[in-house]
Amino acid sequence: MKDLLWDKTLSIEVPEIDQDHRRLLELFNRLAHAVEEGEPLAEIEAVMDELISCTAWHFRHEERLMDKHGFPGGAEHRAEHQDLINSGRALQQQLRQACRPPSAQEIEFLEHWLTGHIYGADMAMGAYLAEAM
Repeated sequence: MKDLLWDKTLSIEVPEIDQDHRRLLELFNRLAHAVEEGEPLAEIEAVMDELISCTAWHFRHEERLMDKHGFPGGAEHRAEHQDLINSGRALQQQLRQACRPPSAQEIEFLEHWLTGHIYGADMAMGAYLAEAM
């Protein structure tokens, strides 16, 4: 498994949001390594809990900045946040019920879940906020 590494292509040019994104990448990498190395299920669940919790906090952080600076795409961005959190929590619940760690396909889903939002909606938001802040 290759780590997700922070580089300029992931920067949305808003330092406090970039810092959040770095933290989320670190948590994703911790989760992927825990799964790959066969860590106990309780450890994997704890890391996934932290990833989902930190992502929800991060989304609220973005939403506060969007509101404060009048980002015109805020409603759509919020809806994407809600969809992402719902899908992450659904996967989390599914894994708990099955008493198993995420599969390689589910780790890949989480990778796209995280990076897809940054490369997509966050880039547009970042361009706006970088000008407005």
